[in-house]
Amino acid sequence: MRLIITADGVLARFSNQLGALGKKAPLAMQRALARTGDGARKQVVRALAQQTGLPQKRVIHRAVRIKRPHFGDLSYTMTTRGGDIRLKYFRARETRKGVAASPWGERKVFAGTFMRAGWIWKNRIIKSNWNGQVFRRTGAGEFEVVRSGVIIPAEMVKGATVQAWHAAVDRNLEQRLRHEIGRLLPG
Repeated sequence: MRLIITADGVLARFSNQLGALGKKAPLAMQRALARTGDGARKQVVRALAQQTGLPQKRVIHRAVRIKRPHFGDLSYTMTTRGGDIRLKYFRARETRKGVAASPWGERKVFAGTFMRAGWIWKNRIIKSNWNGQVFRRTGAGEFEVVRSGVIIPAEMVKGATVQAWHAAVDRNLEQRLRHEIGRLLPG
């Protein structure tokens, strides 16, 4: 999924000034789009972390990729990919009833799941090769990794996240373009 900023909506308002810039016009648009997009990215990452319940620095920053504007393609694109996130990324911890985790920011217990090995509660051990994963028994000696149901690409294009994106772009793009044109115009 992707979110894109283009300068199409504000070009008509600044057509005379951009015409006066000549060959420097794409540079002004590139700088304005990049600065606006970087600010919008911060808002999206913050909103996405709240919406999904994932840690902002450890997971969301790695999942969201950007493509900044350059000559020939004057657009700022933010993309993400991935599937159903494993439960271990939601501050999971084992309790007697199962593993407690916080997908979508709400703490709940997933009954019948576990993170440690052993039958007696006080003697349970952390297996180093399990890497903090949350498991559910599927049969005799068979386990499956438990997933949360949170899919970052789907969450990025709905709710508070997409509203944060549009609000940041609408609030800042025209102002940034005006600033960059003012820097490049003589006198």
